[in-house]
Amino acid sequence: MSNFKLREAVRALHGGGVIAYPTEAVYGLGCDPLNPTAVQRLLELKQRPMDKGLILVAADFAQLQPYLLPLPAALAQQVHASWPGPVTWLLPVRPEVPHWLRGAHDSLAVRVSAHPLVHDLCAAYGGPIVSTSANPAGQRPARNPLTVQRMFDGNVACILHAPLGGLGRPTEIRDGRTGRVVRAGQ
Repeated sequence: MSNFKLREAVRALHGGGVIAYPTEAVYGLGCDPLNPTAVQRLLELKQRPMDKGLILVAADFAQLQPYLLPLPAALAQQVHASWPGPVTWLLPVRPEVPHWLRGAHDSLAVRVSAHPLVHDLCAAYGGPIVSTSANPAGQRPARNPLTVQRMFDGNVACILHAPLGGLGRPTEIRDGRTGRVVRAGQ
């Protein structure tokens, strides 16, 4: 993927746009997590209720720290051992984190992705981005740019073209408080 296309995606994020990009298993939709208008637009495209909460992906843990309460040492060790990688953690969220990110929860879903494009995108953007599967609720997630284009008919500001990360199913989600697997991955 060209640096030009990556810069276009970063400009779209800073401008409040919704972008599409490959993740570990499916194409994802993303936006600036602190822009309520962008998040609302993404939720409308997904037909997803705000109370469910969203996932943030990042290039490294430092990008996620402003959103999270300090982690106990044992949990931090477990989380860091799984990253970068295809594990999303539900971790204790700072009370000031907006409702549109955490939904009706006192935790936030976060992941440091091992997908090189996701890493480069978050690094170039300078922070985490929202990451949710590219599909309207109830439909199968897009696995290629053409499907994204068809599903969202010009309502996505930028679509990054690159291979998926090789997983057959979306990433595993683990509850950081209990260690319980909430959604099994591949």
